[in-house]
Amino acid sequence: MSDGHLLLIGGGHAHVAVLADWIRNGPPARATLLTPHPTLRYSGMVPGWIAGEYDRKEGLVDLAALAERVGIELLLDRCVGIDPERSCAHTAKGGEIPFDIASIDTGGVGRGQSVLGDHPRLLDIRPIDQFVERLAGLPRFERIAVVGGGAGGVELAFGLRNAGGIDPRPEMVLVAGREGLLPGFSRAVLGRVRAELAAQSIRLIEADARIDDGTLLADSEPLEAVDLIVAALGSAAPEWPRASGLASDQEGFIAVDAHQRSIMHPHIFAAGDVAARQDRNVPHSGVHAVHAGPVLAANLRAVANGLPPSKSYRPRPVSLYLLSTGNGSAIASFGPLAAQGRWVARLKRWIDKRWIDTYARLASGE
Repeated sequence: MSDGHLLLIGGGHAHVAVLADWIRNGPPARATLLTPHPTLRYSGMVPGWIAGEYDRKEGLVDLAALAERVGIELLLDRCVGIDPERSCAHTAKGGEIPFDIASIDTGGVGRGQSVLGDHPRLLDIRPIDQFVERLAGLPRFERIAVVGGGAGGVELAFGLRNAGGIDPRPEMVLVAGREGLLPGFSRAVLGRVRAELAAQSIRLIEADARIDDGTLLADSEPLEAVDLIVAALGSAAPEWPRASGLASDQEGFIAVDAHQRSIMHPHIFAAGDVAARQDRNVPHSGVHAVHAGPVLAANLRAVANGLPPSKSYRPRPVSLYLLSTGNGSAIASFGPLAAQGRWVARLKRWIDKRWIDTYARLASGE
């Protein structure tokens, strides 16, 4: 084991794969996990929880138990800055943590307020743990608008339309934006999603949304008053990486190379929604963060042992997406292919629970 100190900043999807590697093979150095929460909320199961398919406690990865199994220190605090030259991280509670190698997987931040404007009923899906907490504490809602036409917005619209324990079901509108519904997905998938939205009486508006004087507008058209506006607009970069002097792209995401390594500071790595690959386009998606995790683990082990990183995550030409429709069915997307049915929902549940159960077994020592 290296004599240096390896600091994991954030408990995201890539870092749980790093912890899994350390449980199986031992940590490559003395290490610390810095994260504000003892659990990770798996975003892929949130629409199913909303629709009543899962208990709220399902879909959680026990970061504290994983860290204990590895034998590393767990600090429950939030990183608010990093000094790459002095090699130390600053925390919200005023702490300073020195490191030899750091890896950042904190996730991105919400874009709802900056894109749409302020509204007392605006609820951003990022960070996902706060979204779940706030949504669980809200009273019954009758009219909901979901803003964002990507896979996340579509699944949330279906989930909220079928929200468990709410009768009658809330009226729904999905404001997908001028880019349209599910940009990048095949015509076959779009056809099935559009048909399902119509079948569930979810109004689809393909126009940009904004909030003006407390009113939600689609372009210039005011929408009927809503009880809740859910912003599913993708991830924005937190401010602190760029402010800390880390090399960043135009949007503020940490600029990394093919090995998830900072292009300016070779002792700092980053993965997931907080990072942006400079050698290729890798969309900010939980699917890619999960697959980048084992690659990150291998590169951290190499660098901790004085070797250059050699592994690189290369996304497949097409990825499998399974979109829950909230009513016991789901829509599958794989390149130009599409399928729909309860069997797709069963496949999605099996994949999601298998991912969660893998970490539950590791945490328990099975």
